[in-house]
Amino acid sequence: MVYDIAIIGGGAAGLTAAIYAKTENPKLNIVILEALDRVGKKLITTGNGRCNITNKYADITRYHGSCKDFTKGIFADFSVQKVTDFFKGIGIDIVFEEDGRAYPRSYQASSVVDALRFAAEENGIEVITGCKITDIKKQDYFTLKHDGGVYSALTVICATGLLSGGKPVGSDGAFLEVLKAKGIRSQKLTPAIVQLKTDTALTRQLKGVKVDALVTLSNGKPMRQEFGEVLFTDYGLSGPPILQVSRNAAEGTVICLDFAHEYTFNEVVDILTERRENLKKRTNENFLTGFINKRVGQCLVKNCGLSLGDSVSKLTDKDIKNIAFSLKKTEFKVLGNTGFNNSQVTAGGILADEVDENLESKRMKGLFFAGEILDIDGDCGGFNLQWAFSSGMLTAGKAIECLRSK
Repeated sequence: MVYDIAIIGGGAAGLTAAIYAKTENPKLNIVILEALDRVGKKLITTGNGRCNITNKYADITRYHGSCKDFTKGIFADFSVQKVTDFFKGIGIDIVFEEDGRAYPRSYQASSVVDALRFAAEENGIEVITGCKITDIKKQDYFTLKHDGGVYSALTVICATGLLSGGKPVGSDGAFLEVLKAKGIRSQKLTPAIVQLKTDTALTRQLKGVKVDALVTLSNGKPMRQEFGEVLFTDYGLSGPPILQVSRNAAEGTVICLDFAHEYTFNEVVDILTERRENLKKRTNENFLTGFINKRVGQCLVKNCGLSLGDSVSKLTDKDIKNIAFSLKKTEFKVLGNTGFNNSQVTAGGILADEVDENLESKRMKGLFFAGEILDIDGDCGGFNLQWAFSSGMLTAGKAIECLRSK
């Protein structure tokens, strides 16, 4: 049998591509080839199990990599509204939160995977699991080699993903190596949306504490800023703003936390000077209690060389300025990150020069790429799933056009 469309990878992009293509043309013979024992295994882990399905603010500014320019045209045709309509059509109602993040109304990633599986089955899409494709060749049609033999197809959509999440969710990047052997060039792969390893003198003292802060990543000059809840860990830093800046947080860069971002340094000095007067009967242990998280405040005061048992009344003007400086600029040297297994997306992948605006390979016509395998990664907040769904729909439509020309 020669399939009309073979889709390598049964994740977010692959499932969407298959369903969209089948609804556009029910007569197509479509197969999904998935390496794991079931489809959607990575998707079920997204959004802490809630599946942050998209973001209403998805646009080119939220993406990185050589392929990001493709989002402008693709999102015009396969917008957030198009994606939410698609999911509503297969039984998933979407709710938007104030920050633009969108979730299934059930707040269960498993329900999204179920809906996609049900839709694939209802549309007569063949799903073959435990099928790892190890080679691809193009003659009159494509042949896809696996351990049990070969599958043949007129067009192919590659939606294998890369390394984020690791082997437990089927992310080993092996098919990218197959493509590279065919001359298809790619950008180096690095983890993105990942926790950061830093010097731990302070973070271990505060393990488990969450606190709002303005996070600035710098390499001698500011590179990116994000505000939100920072989590201290035994290895370094985590939390949404840390994940957002992690893409560019190479070893040796510096993370600066500002715990009083709404005030200038001089305003903080004035606030602390007034607190010294009002709280002079307290000890330093509770000098910042009520202004910042208690444990964070105690650590900052202690790190200024002050005894927590001393009276607040003994604080000098120099002590006040040192504490103010700590509140405005506590720095951590980046030592690395927690790796691909803990990352939500992979930065890098197939270069933009290797595909046209339809995400079709320039070297192997009829071969399309969707999702993470391309050199594009979005910010944390549903942007990567939006790309997976939009690129899946686009490539499905273009594969159909390709079939019409044969």
